[in-house]
Amino acid sequence: MTRKVLWPILLIGILLIVMPFAISLPSKASAGQTMLNEFHPIMQPAVVKMAANYYYETFVPLRAVANGGVQAAPEIPKLIAGLATQLHMTPAQVQQFLGADFPAMAKLLASFPQLVPVFTNVPPGLDVYKPLVTTMQENVHNYAQIDSLPNFNLFTWFFVIPGILLVLLAASGLGVFGVFRRRSPGA
Repeated sequence: MTRKVLWPILLIGILLIVMPFAISLPSKASAGQTMLNEFHPIMQPAVVKMAANYYYETFVPLRAVANGGVQAAPEIPKLIAGLATQLHMTPAQVQQFLGADFPAMAKLLASFPQLVPVFTNVPPGLDVYKPLVTTMQENVHNYAQIDSLPNFNLFTWFFVIPGILLVLLAASGLGVFGVFRRRSPGA
């Protein structure tokens, strides 16, 4: 009866040794540990809070600026022409006047046409990043829980060591290590 119990124990032990390698647990656990390590500074509560604050308090309000920039870019030549008419100047003189007396505004107005592609990407970019920020906020606690686990590189050994012990136990009971039962003379 004891030998019948030892065969399943031996099989379970062998499976505990073989399965982690069959499913590539060492490389997957290593990748998981690398990911945890690399996300560690990013997923700290203060950093996640700061990222969310930047997103909601800085970047989301810039949506209006981006939308306005796309609409304003084609109006800039008309603005310069309108100012030229009102100031009795040529458009070149207005641009020279703005460059001399209002250099920051002149640079901003000149950059609007080149910024249209960037401005156009702001609303969809905000839409893409919102789930990322929300997910980070919702998972700070979950990340801390997972990060508190032992190093993932040890996970393979959590299976292999008990498997080795079970194999040794079953093998010794089955007489694999030279511990054979004595046979009766009539057998």
